Amino acid sequence: MSNALLEVRNLSVDFHTARGTVHAVRDVSWSINRGETLAVLGESGSGKSVSASAVMNILDIPPAQIIAGEIYFEGQNLLAMSNEQRRAINGKRIAMIFQDPLSHLNPVYPVGWQIAEMMTAHGRPMSEARARTLDLLNRVGIPEPHNAVGKYPHQFSGGQRQRLMIAMALALKPDILIADEPTTALDVTIQADVLALLKELQAETGMGLVLITHDLGVVAEIADRVVVMSQGQIVEQGSVRDVYHAPQHAYTQKLIGSAPGKGQIKTLQPDLPLLLEAKALCKTYGRFTALKDVSLTLARGQSLAVVGESGSGKSTLARAILRLETADSGAAFWKGQDLLAMSPSALLGVRRQIQMVFQDPTQSLNPRMSVYQLISEGWDIHRLMPDRNQRQVRVRELLEQVGLSAEHASRYPHQFSGGQRQRIAIARALALEPELIICDEAVSALDVSIQAQVIALLDDLRERLGISFLFIAHDLGVVRDFADTVIVMKAGEIVERGPTEQIFSAPSHPYTQRLLAAALDPDPDVQAQRRLLATAQA
Repeated sequence: MSNALLEVRNLSVDFHTARGTVHAVRDVSWSINRGETLAVLGESGSGKSVSASAVMNILDIPPAQIIAGEIYFEGQNLLAMSNEQRRAINGKRIAMIFQDPLSHLNPVYPVGWQIAEMMTAHGRPMSEARARTLDLLNRVGIPEPHNAVGKYPHQFSGGQRQRLMIAMALALKPDILIADEPTTALDVTIQADVLALLKELQAETGMGLVLITHDLGVVAEIADRVVVMSQGQIVEQGSVRDVYHAPQHAYTQKLIGSAPGKGQIKTLQPDLPLLLEAKALCKTYGRFTALKDVSLTLARGQSLAVVGESGSGKSTLARAILRLETADSGAAFWKGQDLLAMSPSALLGVRRQIQMVFQDPTQSLNPRMSVYQLISEGWDIHRLMPDRNQRQVRVRELLEQVGLSAEHASRYPHQFSGGQRQRIAIARALALEPELIICDEAVSALDVSIQAQVIALLDDLRERLGISFLFIAHDLGVVRDFADTVIVMKAGEIVERGPTEQIFSAPSHPYTQRLLAAALDPDPDVQAQRRLLATAQA
């Protein structure tokens, strides 16, 4: 281990809170060599991101405290360095891609300026930084780089913002790249491109990659070794193949057993009453067409998935139906009433029946409200459940249903991981017992076991209560397990639609075929065979 490029030895991190001390990381040790990819796998709250933050010296101290351990980079203990010495290393020698790009991109500066600043802060001339910025934007798949450099973070989709973060981290060709859920918000084709890019850069520079993820498919595709964490501790580690095929710890076995895409495909029940019908919806932003004559129907108890790449119009479609965006033309009927023509008072009544779980919980959850207030807010708006004791009981039930605990009710959004915040958003949507839930990448930030738990919960609600789902997702394994019907969108248009079985077994459109081919399998042997086949076909 002494020859490792980066080595974490016996690291322990505590958080001192008003409710007592939280042992976030306990006696964690791992190492990574030049040119190697180490995956750190585990559920939200397992200590993955805290360990990485300790390496980058970005823990909030207080309340965090590193109580034991050492972190060596090229033989030097990072924890013994001054802040000035660490600044010379961070970004240039060790870079990090964060899970939540919108929180880490400055909203008041163009993205091109922010990427160039990474280089100018470390002494690169502005002319070189600008040229490198354009090259990076092109390599991570941002369309029209010359125009993109002048845009602001809010003008990009969630997946595009993650690609911007990757470009920023790669700007100085670091020796170590710590990637915290780098592909969570990306659709399968861009995910494949980004992972290929990371491997290409590894081959060029010998960069070591620490990949923090909950996606077993990503681990199978890119990792050499894997470390499995649970409750702040390492419970298992080894080669990817050994850990997948012969997991020793019960927790690892549970994670692997929860991997999506292996369940029985659902079929749409016939003669269900129609709830929602969208007709020829169109939406443009300047010269960009987000929706072009999009039509769909959704029946009671149906789970309709909408898949496609970032920027294909999936989220715009959902927002247009809910009148969070104003469609240029078309209609959307809810139980025969045109949502787009409703008065504000009539629309308020419908909003109780249609709830939405947004892609980015950091932006959709009010940071000033506790979890209890966030979940119960809908009851205030719609004048429901006036009894306070009844509310407290129901909030506890909802938190437990999405894999959280009753004690979380008094906390605030910033005190949770990204995956935990998304669970809070799902509990908030379930509170009003709606007839339709629109899920915009609602489970993409969740680790596999909680993802499986939430999908099972949503499926149970669909069967017991007849709740319908408009399920926007890029994780095709989850779509396969949950949806009975699939719509495929590309560049604002629907290019294919049909039963889930048909879409996954016999896709007719080349774009759908490309999406399915880019999906990752959690089995490293299966994924290796796919990689060889793709190479042979290329």
